[in-house]
Amino acid sequence: MTDEDILSEFRASEALLEGHFKLSSGRHSGHYLQCARVLMNPERAGRLALALAQRIPREIRSQIDVVVSPAMGGLIIGHEMGRALGKDAVFLERPEGVFHLRRGFRLEPGAKVLMVEDVVTTGLSSREAIDAVGREGGEVIAECALVDRSNGTADLGVPFFPLVDINFPSYAEDEVPPELAAIPVTKPGSRAA
Repeated sequence: MTDEDILSEFRASEALLEGHFKLSSGRHSGHYLQCARVLMNPERAGRLALALAQRIPREIRSQIDVVVSPAMGGLIIGHEMGRALGKDAVFLERPEGVFHLRRGFRLEPGAKVLMVEDVVTTGLSSREAIDAVGREGGEVIAECALVDRSNGTADLGVPFFPLVDINFPSYAEDEVPPELAAIPVTKPGSRAA
């Protein structure tokens, strides 16, 4: 899949939104990618997962024991990546603000984990999820995501393989341009605050 093919999937599912959004990272943007919409169609989600799996080098793919994703955003693409790689897929939750495994999920000691996200902006959620995997006894050997919004700046501490780089500008709270500040803010992400 080319970048244009991938963006066409987002457009076709009305997953590319415009307005004034406060992202899960706390930054503001005039654009938001609602990955749940692009993933709501199982065939499309499967195509995107297969394309994403192909971005991961073979030597890393061969080491993966299990796929882990943070809920909510990473849950569907994490499951589809598990299917594409022939591996189990589990997810982390943070009902009290800190990621951990629940629902009887567990990692074998030393399990080699592929972390899967929908969108990476600053990498904060990814780093929190990677830390949680370590606390649960696993080792994240790489991360992949549908979209990298970091402009290549997110440092996750592991190799990172996004399906597409989309570099819409984002702004700190005190840097929001007046034309964006004039639009009411929507907070579409899954993280409270």
